[in-house]
Amino acid sequence: PSVASIEIEGNKAISTEDLMKGLKQSGLAEGEIFQRATLEGVRNELQRQYVAQGRYSATVDTEVVPQPRNRVGLKVNINEGTVAAIQHINVVGNTVFPDEDLIDLFELKTTNWLSFFKNDDKYAREKLSGDLERLRSYYLDRGYINMDIASTQVSITPDKKHVYITVNVNEGEKYTVRDVKLSGDLKVPEDQVKSLLLVQKGQVFSRKLMTTTSELITRRLGNEGYTFANVNGVPQPHDEDHTVDITFAVDPGKRAYVNRINFRGNTKSEDEVLRREMRQMEGGWASTYLIDQSKTRLER
Repeated sequence: PSVASIEIEGNKAISTEDLMKGLKQSGLAEGEIFQRATLEGVRNELQRQYVAQGRYSATVDTEVVPQPRNRVGLKVNINEGTVAAIQHINVVGNTVFPDEDLIDLFELKTTNWLSFFKNDDKYAREKLSGDLERLRSYYLDRGYINMDIASTQVSITPDKKHVYITVNVNEGEKYTVRDVKLSGDLKVPEDQVKSLLLVQKGQVFSRKLMTTTSELITRRLGNEGYTFANVNGVPQPHDEDHTVDITFAVDPGKRAYVNRINFRGNTKSEDEVLRREMRQMEGGWASTYLIDQSKTRLER
């Protein structure tokens, strides 16, 4: 049989438009050949989507209604339930930093008197992923280069209204910087590049400082026309003495030149008026600094 009609009821958290789009991509749309296995697969996927939102009590029921001329009508009845509230967050395995410091990093919060206003005690898998990355960054920015989140457990109460989150961590050892090196074609004087290094010998390793240094070198090369430069900080740990060498590998790419500058959306100013404000010129190499200066002048 073919699908004559599709009705969806009870959905609020996921729009009908998005649901219809998902059904169509799965092969369920008006005029398409109906396959029960496809409908069951869609139902299971919808259930998973609601679980990812923390709606553990959500139910998705489907109904196939026979119609004349070898056709069927499909009904999807959804009870979204409520988002489970976070009853407790527990970090296990930490000895360097206290529980409260680590849990404060989480966007997810346990239910408290502010939860009514902030709505931050509602569990969502996506939020937990972000919180785990913040936790990992916290350690990596304080020398713990081998920190590992061993496991994460999310337990649901029998009534499916509350969750308990347990995060197991292996902190590892604190590492300090033993050496900082540059490699590749720098294109600008080495002393100028070295002046941008935020990472120094003897410092506690910090991924943030390493990443920011890469961005500063990339921007410096961009000022010289190497707008597609790629700079990567590569750490090489030495486990025997808990030190790390950091090499900034520089790939400048080819120098980019400006062929033509076009303006769009200017209804009140002529192109020539705008061109007078430009610091980046046609025919010259594309300078990140000059482009930013031009943008600032145009926005004044």
